[in-house]
Formats: sequence, C-alpha cells, structure tokens
Amino acid sequence: MSIKMALVGNPNCGKTTMFNAMTGANQYVGNWPGVTVEKKEGKLRGYSDVVVTDLPGIYSLSPYTLEEVVSRDYLINERPDAILNLVDATNLERNLYLTTQVLEMGIPVVVALNMMDLVRKNGDQISAVKLSEQLGCPVVEVSALKGTGLKELYAKAVEMAKAGTWQGCRHRFSGRVEEALEQIGGLIAGTVPQEQLCWYEVKLFERDNKVMEQLAGQELAGLLEEIVTACERELDDDSESIITNERYEYITSMLKGAYQKNRSGMTVSDRIDRIVTNRILALPIFVVVMGLVYAIAMGTSPAALFDGSGDPWGIGIGTFGTDWANDVLFGEIVPGWFDAVLGALNVVEGSVLYGLIQDGIVAGVGAVLGFVPQMLVLFLLLSVLEDCGYMARIAFIMDRIFRRFGLSGKSFIPMLVATGCGVPGIMASRTIEQDRDRKMTIMTTGFIPCGAKMPIIGLFAGALFGGSAWVATSAYFIGVAAVILSGVMLKKTRPFAGEPAPFVMELPAYHAPTAGNVLRATWERGWSFIKRAGTVILLSAILMWFLQGFGFTEAGFGMVEDSDHSLLAAIGSAIAVIFVPLGFGDWRSTVATFTGLVAKENVVATFGVLFQYTGEISEAGEEIWPQIHAAFTPIAAYSFMIFNLLCAPCFAAMGAIKREMNNTKWTLAAIGYMCGFAYVISLIVYQLGGLMLGEVAFGAGTVAAGIALVALVYLAARRGYRPGADERLNVRSVANA
Repeated sequence: MSIKMALVGNPNCGKTTMFNAMTGANQYVGNWPGVTVEKKEGKLRGYSDVVVTDLPGIYSLSPYTLEEVVSRDYLINERPDAILNLVDATNLERNLYLTTQVLEMGIPVVVALNMMDLVRKNGDQISAVKLSEQLGCPVVEVSALKGTGLKELYAKAVEMAKAGTWQGCRHRFSGRVEEALEQIGGLIAGTVPQEQLCWYEVKLFERDNKVMEQLAGQELAGLLEEIVTACERELDDDSESIITNERYEYITSMLKGAYQKNRSGMTVSDRIDRIVTNRILALPIFVVVMGLVYAIAMGTSPAALFDGSGDPWGIGIGTFGTDWANDVLFGEIVPGWFDAVLGALNVVEGSVLYGLIQDGIVAGVGAVLGFVPQMLVLFLLLSVLEDCGYMARIAFIMDRIFRRFGLSGKSFIPMLVATGCGVPGIMASRTIEQDRDRKMTIMTTGFIPCGAKMPIIGLFAGALFGGSAWVATSAYFIGVAAVILSGVMLKKTRPFAGEPAPFVMELPAYHAPTAGNVLRATWERGWSFIKRAGTVILLSAILMWFLQGFGFTEAGFGMVEDSDHSLLAAIGSAIAVIFVPLGFGDWRSTVATFTGLVAKENVVATFGVLFQYTGEISEAGEEIWPQIHAAFTPIAAYSFMIFNLLCAPCFAAMGAIKREMNNTKWTLAAIGYMCGFAYVISLIVYQLGGLMLGEVAFGAGTVAAGIALVALVYLAARRGYRPGADERLNVRSVANA
C-alpha cells in the first residue's frame, strides 16, 4: 500500500514551492468533495509509493474557515501516515502556533524550517536540534526555493511514516489548565483513539462546535461545561483565549534557547515594505504596477477604454496574440482547414452539417480560444507578482478600503482583472481564503465592465449620445457602485453576515520568482480556462446557432434564411414582454440580450443581423447607428446598456462561476442575483429617469421603480442579520490567535 503524507503549513510559508519541489510534474489537481477548496496530490520524487497531499494554507485547526475544516477533517478521518509541517523560519512564533496543534493529532510529524537561506542572510540563528528537543519531533532546515535540505527532509519524513510511531504530546499546559484537560480526558477516555486524546481534550475545552456535536451528549455536555466554566472563572478569561495564550507562552519559552535574532537593523523586505505599503505611496505604486500588467496583457491603457485609441503604449503583448488568434488562426487558418476537410467529404456550404461545424463549433470555440493568449500573459504576470511576494501586499493595502463595504481586501484583484475579461477575474477569486468572501466576490465581479462589453457601450454612445465619453465613464461608475451596493446589502444577509473577519496574512519576504512555479501556475490557470469555460461556450454556441438558424415555415420545420422566422425570434417575442418596463420590449432587443450571454460582443453583431445589414459590422456598429437611433429613445438605450452590463455575464464567465463555486445552487444564485439586480437598476433608470426627462408617463412602471428604489435604500441601510454568540466567539478567537 502507498504511504500517505500530508503537507501542512500557514499561507505564504512557501508551501506551494515545497509541494512543487516534492512532486514535480506528478501532480493531480481537483477539488475536495463538495467544496470549492482546491485539492492537490502528487507522488513524492524518488519515492513512487509515497503520495503527498497538499492541504490548504491555514493558521490553526479551529473550524473558522472552510480551509481549516477541510484540513482537520482530512487529518482526523483520513489519518495520513505522516505530517510534514512546513514552517516559515523568518516568522517562527506565528508559524509554530499551528505546529503545537498538529503535534496533538496523534500522527508522526516532521517540521521543515523553510526559508533558512533568508534567516542566515538576516544574521539570525536557529538551532534545529534544540527545537527538535522542545517539540519532540524531527526538525530539518530547508529552503524550498533553493532546493537545499530537501533530500534529508524526504528521507526523514518517509522514515517517520514507515515507523508509524507517534511522538506523544511533549507540550504541557499550566497547572490549572492541565488539571481541567485531565478531567475532560477522564470523561472521554475509551471513546476516542488514545493517540488523539490530547487533541480532543483541548478541543472540548475550547467548546469546539464540531467536536461537541461528535462526542458530547446532553449529560457529557453538562459535565464539560462545569469543568470549563470553573477554569474560566478562576483564570478570568474565556476558554479559547486561555488556550491561545498558553500556546504562545510555550512558544516564547521554547524559542528563548533555540532562536537568536540579529537586532542590527531592518531586512531588505522591511525596507521595501516601508515604501510599497506606505499609507501615501502604496496606492500610487500599486496603480503603476497593475497599470503595466494591464497594458502588457490587455494591450491598452485605461484612457483607451474611453477614447478608443487602441494601444497607445505599444506594449500589448497579450492583445497581439489575441489579434493573431482571432484574425489569423480562427479567422483564416482553422476555418480554411475545415473548409478543405468538408469539401473533401462533399459537405457543401449552406448545409446543416457545414453550418454546425463552421458557424457553431469553429466560431464558438474560436470565440473562447481567441482570448487565451491574452489570459496566459495576464496569468503569467500575476503569477510573477504572487511568487515574488507583492500580491500579498496588494491585499493588505486594499483591505482597509474594501472592509468598509463588507468585502475582503483580496476582492480587489479579481475586480481589477475583470476589467479586461470576467473569466480570469472570477478565477482570480480563488486566492481569497474565506469562503463567504470568495462567494461574494464571485457574485459581484461580473458587474465590472469587461473589454467584451465595450462594443455595447460604443454602439449606444455613438448612435444616441454623439460618442460622448461620459457614457463609458458612467458605465464604469455604475459597475463599481453595483459592487459596493451589493457588498453592503449581501453582508447584511445570513450567508454573508458577521463581523468582518480579521485580516490575517503573513507578508512573505521578497524573493525572485522561480520559473518553474510561475510557468506551472500559469499553465494550471490557463488549462482550467480552456477546459471548463471552453466546454460551456461550445455547447452554448451550438445551441444559439441552432435557435437562430432553424424555425417553422410554410414548408415545415427546417433551416430559415430570415432570422425573423427562427426559433430564436419566436422565443424572443414570447419573452420580450418581460423587458417592456425597462424600455426595450421588442424581440430584437431581447434576442440581442440573449445572444450576449454567449459573448457580449455578439450584441452588436446580432443587431446587425436582425436589422438585416448584409455587410461586415465594425466593433462599435457604426453601420447600424441610424436603425439603433430609430429603435431606441436615449433613456431606453441607456437602460438596455445598463442591463447588459450588469446582468449575467457570458457563458464562458458562467462556466468560470460554476468552476469556482463548485455548487449548482450557489451558481444559480449568483447568476440569478446578477440578473435580478440588473433588472431592478434598469427599471429605476428607465422609469424614473424617463419620468424626469418627460419620455415616460407616470404609471404602474414608475410606481414599481419607486418601490424598488426604496427597497434598495432599505436593504443597504437596515441593521441586517446579527450572528449568534458562537459565531461572534469564533471571530474573536481568530483575532486572539
């Protein structure tokens, strides 16, 4: 049988680098059953019978976050043969807090002191021998980045796993606490494995909800409460704070003889952080850094989004690749190759099979894969920033601002990325550890206008607003406002409620990114996009091709030349009544909205087809401006634009939402929320805006819009759901830790 080894450590302790070093290319990436947390496994290099499981980065084994629950459930239920606890040697005190908990699990442990090269560079000294004596387990000095000490670490970990000998609990708490723990141990002796008794004693003392549900019946719960309450009263503190303080006192005493810090001055990372995290300079530096990332990947500057000047910086590497993919690869090479193959098979142009392959499959896949070069460049640059340590600083900088609106500081990165494309923006949310913050970010990131929505803005700005720049500017402000308003409202509902979780993040020392880590992270993200989003948009493109190309005629059901007689037109006409209160209740607008779900760029092209323009439509649709001007009033056009900017994103982005949520109900809830929010905002814009401009008469629609506006204000201003005592205790305990 294979040996199971768990890799455990704090976030930003170098765990990803270590896992890559341990497994190389022999990795299997998926999700833990039923949750969105990523699961990584791989074969240990040089040991074909050893499987390493990379557990999520955590700070403790308390059930406060989804990552902590996943990690502790694996350690308790799966019982790996050994735990390799990776510790950031530059931040020993904080990292050893988790170590003291891991040692209580009843599993052989090997501690790896990572980043020892930086410790020595800083002039600090750590005695692995003395730490090993204090902890009661092997301690090995390594540098995952430099590759030093790894062979010794692997050998020691495999040796411990094969021996299967648990070291026992070396740490003892103070007299009164140890007395209470022994009393608890006497109550549960025989009901849990002997090697796990120490861990269960501590968790019951802390009133851990999951352990209490597992072990404590009504009678036992009463006895436990008496023991814990008596200790709390005597020590004048709550039980979790008592354990937290005891652990840190133990760590402090242990480090006195094993760790000698050089007090001569600041490290290089400290000097850099004095500038890049400065209260005044942090944001301007961040804007410059991300502006360069955006320019290189997306091929434009923020100003070009409004004036259409293309790539004034001339460094759009990602866009160069995208243009080549769209214009050459999927515009000429692939269609030409399929033309040749279909011709050889006697499949003539205009036939059902020809239309399915060229207009459905090739065009649908090309619409997705054409963006791959752009996204790979973006993923590459973000991986560089993440690997060198700057991404952690960005979240720290933005947290102060975003917390005011109920969002995590880490939510800013997905929203920034989403200005280029919503798919990588949504995928970037996986960097957020807190599950509720991650879900909220996914639900709101789609509100940010992406590059694919620019043609919609350009179409209506040119046709009805004289090309005014304020139309695009207002679209971005509305997107940002939608994120903020949604954050405020959602935070007051039960699934997202609670005091903002304390922002706990290690700021790792700066170091040069490694090519292996960067390229591996880029490939994983890129392949995930191609595999997941590409599948969804392919199926949807085929469906839309079928609906737009087939319908009922006098001769019966079959292909139609005029889209007015297609199934899509029939469905659009039936659904159009829903959009009457929004000012665009004709079937053409409805169909354009639905084709925009495949790809937002399709909205302009769909109007071109439906207005029977036979030539090639430019990106902003100048050729059909007269028809648009005749079909829409200014306020109706603005309402249409707002709805399409805020409603559910394209199918590729929906596929990304499904991938990140990993839950059908949450995916439908996210899409439903975006559509509902877009409908309400468009209703308010058209009905109340039209009433003020004299374009809309007072009626049921304006009354509904007024009620909707009052409801939004109420939902934003209300007190909201207040978490129970247990939830508040959890937040306080995280803060104490």
